[in-house]
Amino acid sequence: MPNIKSAKKRVLVNKTKALRNKMYKSSYKTSIKKLALNIINKVETETSLNSAYKAIDKAVAKGVLNKNAAARKKSKLALAAAKAV
Repeated sequence: MPNIKSAKKRVLVNKTKALRNKMYKSSYKTSIKKLALNIINKVETETSLNSAYKAIDKAVAKGVLNKNAAARKKSKLALAAAKAV
C-alpha cells in the first residue's frame, strides 16, 4: 500500500475502474457467446445480434474496447449470422 494520500486514492480508483471495465467486457463477450449458440440452434439470431451490437457499442462508449476492434467484431458477427440464415 502506498504512503501518499493521492497514491492511495489512485489505487482505489483504479480498482473501481478495473471492476467496471471487467463488467462491460464480460457483458459483450457473453452476448457474443449467446449469439453463437443461437446461430447454431437457428433461433432468434436477429434479436441476439442486436443485443451483441448494443453490448459492443456500450464497451466502446466506456473506453473498454477500441472502435476499430468493435467494428471488426460486429462485422464478423454479421457475417456469421448471414451465413446461418
